[in-house]
Amino acid sequence: MKLTESHKYINIDEYSATPKYIQLTNSILSAIEAGYMHKDDVLPSICDISNVLEISRDTVEKAYKNLKSKGVLTSIPGRGFFILDTESRHTLKVCLLFNKLSVYKKIVYDSFISTLGDDVATDLFIYNSDVRIFKSFLEDKKDRYSHFVVLPHFMEDKNHAYEVIDAIPKHKLVLLDKRIQGITGDYAGVYEDFENDIYGSLQEASPSLKKYHTLKLIFPANTYYPREIVTGFLRFCQQYGFNYKVINDIAHEFISDGEAYINLLDDDLVTLIERIQVLKLKIGKQVGIISYNEAPIKRVILNGITTISTDFTLMGNTAAQLILNNSREHIQVPFQLTLRNSL
Repeated sequence: MKLTESHKYINIDEYSATPKYIQLTNSILSAIEAGYMHKDDVLPSICDISNVLEISRDTVEKAYKNLKSKGVLTSIPGRGFFILDTESRHTLKVCLLFNKLSVYKKIVYDSFISTLGDDVATDLFIYNSDVRIFKSFLEDKKDRYSHFVVLPHFMEDKNHAYEVIDAIPKHKLVLLDKRIQGITGDYAGVYEDFENDIYGSLQEASPSLKKYHTLKLIFPANTYYPREIVTGFLRFCQQYGFNYKVINDIAHEFISDGEAYINLLDDDLVTLIERIQVLKLKIGKQVGIISYNEAPIKRVILNGITTISTDFTLMGNTAAQLILNNSREHIQVPFQLTLRNSL
């Protein structure tokens, strides 16, 4: 057995949202795949790796335990950790690119990881809806992954962002949440149909909406949400004879009896509820609320907030299945209305 200088082959990315113990696990597996580490090679001690990489002992210990559970490492008291098996290799390495972290993104992530299983290396990066950060991530990592799963929500310069996405080899690309005009080739996708989803949900909710004369959509001026939501909202209101308004800022909007509000952002939901309570209007009687994206807390706030939402668990699961099956399908995720007391 020989001692390896494993730290030479380990890459810990401070900008990655992937836990460091997973990054450490994946780096060691990648080094084995590349032939830098061999059966019976001894790894540096937990203390040595911790000191060299400036990460905690707990992180290293968790990674080593993870590798032991995979049958890659074993340990002998007094002799340390050494490589037991070099056949446990990654065939898939996935780069997840999310615009931000949120309750809903975590549901997608957890479902995705659970479906892929422990044998697939997955790294998560957050690009903050910034095209420049997104592009730099791709340029640095384009040859390191078998797949790129992209949730394409950008605040500005969207056309340039879509050009960057279109440059990803199509056999590696999985688009999440939305379809994009101009992305060519044979790639995989799991998406929402934003215009028809909100139209269909409001149509289903129309019996409960009849007690309101005006519908207002809170659609922030600077947002990554697609304009198709506004299009579907307007189409419904015009077809069913509702007065309507699209507003950018609920903090300064006049609220009155007989109105129902549709909000996209949870911050706007909080502001809306606070303002209605100050006015002493009854939610679900005098003022209605429909909130985008289901979340456990919305089941209990004010005895239940009505939601319209895609199935985020299914979205993550479906994306993972496309990768595991090497499929290039485009699959629409179901969207549903959950009626509660707020309407």
